[in-house]
Amino acid sequence: MAVQSLALQTGGNAPIAQEGQVEVKMEWLRSFHDVDISCFLVGENGKVPNDDYMVFYNQSADPSRAVQFQQLNDKSVSFQIMLDELPSQIEKCVFTATIDGPSTFQDVEGCTLVASSGATEVRYDVTDAKEEKAIVVAELYRYKGTFKLRGVGRGFNGGLKPLAEAHGVTVEDEEAEVEVKEAPPKINLTKIDLLKKQVVISLKKKNIEHEKARVAVVIDASGSMANLFKKGTVQRAFERALAVAAHMDDDGVLDVWFFGDRSMRAPSVTEDDFEDYVKRTYPAPKFFRGLGVGNNEPGVIKDILKKYTKEEPRDDLPTYVLFFSDGGIYKDAEISSLLKKASSENIFWQFIGIGKANYGILQKLDDLPGRLLDNADFFPFDDLDKVSDEELYNRLFNEYPSWLKEVKRRGMIVIQ
Repeated sequence: MAVQSLALQTGGNAPIAQEGQVEVKMEWLRSFHDVDISCFLVGENGKVPNDDYMVFYNQSADPSRAVQFQQLNDKSVSFQIMLDELPSQIEKCVFTATIDGPSTFQDVEGCTLVASSGATEVRYDVTDAKEEKAIVVAELYRYKGTFKLRGVGRGFNGGLKPLAEAHGVTVEDEEAEVEVKEAPPKINLTKIDLLKKQVVISLKKKNIEHEKARVAVVIDASGSMANLFKKGTVQRAFERALAVAAHMDDDGVLDVWFFGDRSMRAPSVTEDDFEDYVKRTYPAPKFFRGLGVGNNEPGVIKDILKKYTKEEPRDDLPTYVLFFSDGGIYKDAEISSLLKKASSENIFWQFIGIGKANYGILQKLDDLPGRLLDNADFFPFDDLDKVSDEELYNRLFNEYPSWLKEVKRRGMIVIQ
């Protein structure tokens, strides 16, 4: 069956389908900073019914799952749209792009949207965007019982925040006195704000939404992680961890470690300065020669214990450690010994596997004997980018609440 291929000009439209499935792919050839693609499902008023109808890498589907997001690689994403399952109040799907950092779309080369359904393919090349930091690329909209695609190419100089608000997504500003005119929030705050909402939802399910803790993230920087650094997966994992700290931490600060053969305490960070944190802190040239290509989990575990039990002990707050690793773990005996000793401290260790390699002792944490109490949990994800925020945060807070209750009962946390 021959495919009918159509090219759209800005402002033009073309029929795409009456029913069934439409795939919308966005790709670009080159960009100095991350490009984020989103889809807003809007009604006749041009607004989303609520924030759950913004679909992007941190919220990979709408409530009806009619639109589903997939990160294909660091320069390509895909949306699968089941037309028959779109809620009746949704009139169109609006596809947008935003860029992080100081760049604008003048710095993005070869930005293209391709929508395909059956034997029809519609292509729209973004050529008019220049100084904008956010653009509406195209719209998939209802028209007399069918669906059409329109090329838009309209920009928002203010970035993601005004773009999201224009489509009805609520974006909270930083607290400020009413009479004082503050500069617009950085666009990156919006990402953390959206992630924090899901953190709160997951914590509410566990009845611990008001609990505070010191929060740390540990990032595997061994040689096998190189591709995940390059793809931006590590930065996105870091952002999702930062959202936990932004809500749970007593001062909103996330402590950070990188480790390979050696470990490194990286600068702590808040939601105000997370943009490109991984690239700034552990850039590619340093990555390949910095901490070594191997895995030395015991080394970084010892340094974490040193910080929180010797240098900065707190008996009024627990510490919650998010530990990302792609596996290759072989120091089982030493890791086991350290976790046993650490079980008498008010520190909870949440290990997350982000590859398909050997996870060693981490896969047996539930059965690890000799501990005062169960102080660690582990779960693997083959592809972290394909995991929704809801699933991730629900898993992160699976065993932590019961551990928190037990350490309080034992007096390991002094309640003020």
